[in-house]
Amino acid sequence: MPGTDGQDDGAAPGPAAGPAGAPGPDDGTGFVDISVPSVARMYDDLLGGRDNFPVDRAANKELLAQVPSMRNLALQNRQFLRRVVRVLAREYGVRQFIDHGSGLPTRDNVHEVAQRVDPSCRVVYIDNDPIVRNIGGAMLERNENTAVLRADLRDTAAVFGDPQVRRLIDPREPVAALFVSVLHCIPEADDPKGLVARVRDRLPDGSFLVVCQLVSDDPRIRDFVTRYMAEQTHGAWGRVREKADVRGYFEGLDIQAPGLVEVSTWRPDADRVPAQETFEWEEYGGLGRVVR
Repeated sequence: MPGTDGQDDGAAPGPAAGPAGAPGPDDGTGFVDISVPSVARMYDDLLGGRDNFPVDRAANKELLAQVPSMRNLALQNRQFLRRVVRVLAREYGVRQFIDHGSGLPTRDNVHEVAQRVDPSCRVVYIDNDPIVRNIGGAMLERNENTAVLRADLRDTAAVFGDPQVRRLIDPREPVAALFVSVLHCIPEADDPKGLVARVRDRLPDGSFLVVCQLVSDDPRIRDFVTRYMAEQTHGAWGRVREKADVRGYFEGLDIQAPGLVEVSTWRPDADRVPAQETFEWEEYGGLGRVVR
């Protein structure tokens, strides 16, 4: 029967989390403040979704004026998510997934990709944006192998102890924990590297972590995007980091081929969005295996 070991990770969850786990405008009651941009809704707009508001589209318009590659970057990141889930299910035989900071549902979500390989695949989505919970819950209510958990992803003990996670995730079998384009929303004070390590330590041997986040070698871009997103989302943001930071997330993991790369080059197939041509900033990461 799926369960958890009940260990205390010793990490306080901090203030109410935004859509990716960072402090944000959500007051914990389900109230949605549509006067403040949401990272999840901005991402939805970049992907061409409809679950966003004028404030989110206005924030993206200003961001794209400064960093026009952002839309393609978001699309490439989504394609990476689909590819890595398909590889995990088809080639590695993974049948259970925990998607940290899942964002708003869009076409080809994790459960849809995985369950095309095997309908028995089980998926838990974690996000704190009330719109994600409302829309995702309605979409998944007839799929008994999926759940949307509205929670602070930084509180690892609460996540793994949640009844929905205990129902769907068997700790005796390999699990894929996904941190796709979410850790740049976690401030340094909340220790994103420690978060990844806590999740890694709870996973059984043979499990996997998928991690990527925004990075740049250009301090001007790092500073601009970090400052802009923090201002727009009222603090629901971490920072654009460097590749060395991402490499640190993979400590203690066996990094799988082709290694840590710009995500459009990670085992590309017939993607609709061309690979990134300029690398002033990028989504950088890969796939790591837990080996005890």
